[in-house]
Order: sequence, then C-alpha cells, then structure tokens
Amino acid sequence: MAPSKPPKAVLFDIGGVCVLSPLEAITTYENENNIPRDWINFAISRSSPDGFWQRLERGEITMDKEFFQGFNADLRNETSWKEFHTSFRNSKKKLKHVANPTQLGDHVSLKAEAADTRPTDQDRGAQSSSGQQLSQSRAQDDDRPSLSKLAKDTTIGDPVSIESEDVAQTTSTKASSTNRHSTVSSSLSPPEATSTLEQLPPVPDIDGESLFWSMMAHSRNPDPYVFPALLRLEKLPPKEKPILAALSNTFIFPPGHPYNRLSDAPESDPRSHFDIFIASAEVGMRKPNADIYKLAVERLDKFDKEKGGNGVKAQDCVFLDDIGENLKTASELGMHTIKVVLGKTWRAVKELEQVTETELMDEKTRRSNL
Repeated sequence: MAPSKPPKAVLFDIGGVCVLSPLEAITTYENENNIPRDWINFAISRSSPDGFWQRLERGEITMDKEFFQGFNADLRNETSWKEFHTSFRNSKKKLKHVANPTQLGDHVSLKAEAADTRPTDQDRGAQSSSGQQLSQSRAQDDDRPSLSKLAKDTTIGDPVSIESEDVAQTTSTKASSTNRHSTVSSSLSPPEATSTLEQLPPVPDIDGESLFWSMMAHSRNPDPYVFPALLRLEKLPPKEKPILAALSNTFIFPPGHPYNRLSDAPESDPRSHFDIFIASAEVGMRKPNADIYKLAVERLDKFDKEKGGNGVKAQDCVFLDDIGENLKTASELGMHTIKVVLGKTWRAVKELEQVTETELMDEKTRRSNL
C-alpha cells in the first residue's frame, strides 16, 4: 500500500538499484567457467556473518592480498560445497530456508536473471498474440536448473532418508509398523552413505580476485531506469524535492584506486546525486542490521531540521532495494519499501512514480517499454 502522502525522503540501495547488479557478473563468470549456477552466491551467503565479503563490507578488513586469499577460501569451502549439493537435490527443507539470502543476493530473486528487461504483454495488460511462443519460452526457462525454481520445490530427504523411504515402502507389506524402522535402519550401511559424499565433484577452482573485480566493473554502469529516475527527483523544485539518500552495503577501495573517485562524467556517478550517502564500510554496519537503518533515519532527521523542516521519521521514508531481507528490516521499522527486481527495474520506477506522485520516465521510454 502506497503512503497517504509523498515521502519526505527516498533511500536507494546502489548495486542492483541505481547501478547494474553484481549478480549479473556472477552469472556471467559461472557460465564462462562452467561453474554450477548459483554456487558463488551460495558460498558467499554461507560464509556469513564473518566471511571475508561481509567483513569487508563492514570495514573491518582492508581490500588487500589477505582479503582475496580469504575470499578465495570462502568460495572453495568444502562444507558449503557439500551443503550446496545436498540442499539442491536431497534436503527436506526448501533451499531458501537453508541458504541465507541476505548476504549478497536474494536467491529467490535470481529467477529474474533470465527475465527480459522489456515488459511482457501481460505486464502491459494487453492480450498477447504470441501466446504459444511465450509458453514455449517459459517452458525453456522452466527447464533451467535455477536456484529460484529449486527454492519453490520441496525436495525429499537427504541421500540416506531417500533410500530409507524406498526400503520402507518395499518392506511395508512384509512387516508391521512396529518393526518397520528397524528393518529400514538395518538395510543401510555406513559405506553407502559415505559413497554418496564421495560422488561429489571437486569444489570449483574460482579466481576470487578476478571475480571480484568483474563484479565491481559491472556495477559501475548506471541502471537504465532507476538512475534516470534519481536524476529527475534531483531536479525537482526545492519544495517538491524529497531528501535523497543512499543506504548501501559497499567497500572502501585501496588508496589511489580509480574507483575511489567519481567517474570522469560526474553526472553518471550515482554518489554525486545524494544529499546523504551511508556506506556500510564507513559506519561499521551492514544491511539487514536494523541499526544501520536507524542511523539513516537519524541523519535524515538532522538534515531536514537543518534545512528548516520538522524532522524525518521512518514512516516518512521510502526505500528501494533488490534484496528481500533488506526490505523486510526497513518495513519492520516503518518504511515504505519497493522491491527492485533484477531485469525488470522499470517496475520499481513505476511504483516510485505512484509513491512520489511524480513522473520519473520520459515519454519515449514510457512508450517504447511500457
């Protein structure tokens, strides 16, 4: 439900919102190096809360040789690798309950990786004349072993419990319910369980440093829909313009690194368009920790009062992020939230238009895409 009046402040995440998502670079790296899809994001998420990625985002360590060595180790963790295969194929729990989706990317949102940036006929509210082709396309997508699809399916048991179920069914006609479990247990031997784990392929050999910099380079590109919307908000008359803030899990690059500077064209760098910029590595906290949201509200409140306003509360804010768990915390604190879906960021802009009561897309973009 949209707020009853336009927000006093609009908070943006950066990666996957104002700029392209690093998850796209991960997908490219996995495809180019024959790495199982979603393994990298899984490995990073399973290293939380004290993995090297998370510690770098909190500013606890520096981006140096030791970081990349530790990051490599997190990406090659054998325990996580076994859990990855077990969760994908044999766990009784849904994968979204096994893998914490809050650390890098929301696993469920990865289903949008294959989504066309352009809206579908269904999105436009029109009758599609190519329904058969659309169905075929969706069928092809359904065949892809995506993590989001697996997260929706409830798989049954680990390798041992699956075999237990088969044996139980075989023996059910020959034994009573009182001795069924003993019959099943005696049919399973430790070597069988051990051989299941031995059949796992080796942990992928990932160059963490190369992967990291490909993610950072990809995320330097502005999003074609959200970033122009930010520029339009910035250019509103002072009485209509909300406070613009960034709330981002981000890093501190080494001294002298070009990514520490604004780009050669400042208008293309999102950082130059915010009244307030809160970076996790600079404040020692990262989303979805509630304290970083409270800090954001405190700074917004101070900024507004210094400009002659009567202050800002969480209920006066709208927050855009591509990670579901980050939005959950914001919502619990009272903020209005907008989910930015990978590959369909224009939808978030449409919702932001409704919330701010402002046109945030030019007519050419609106006609060609909506």
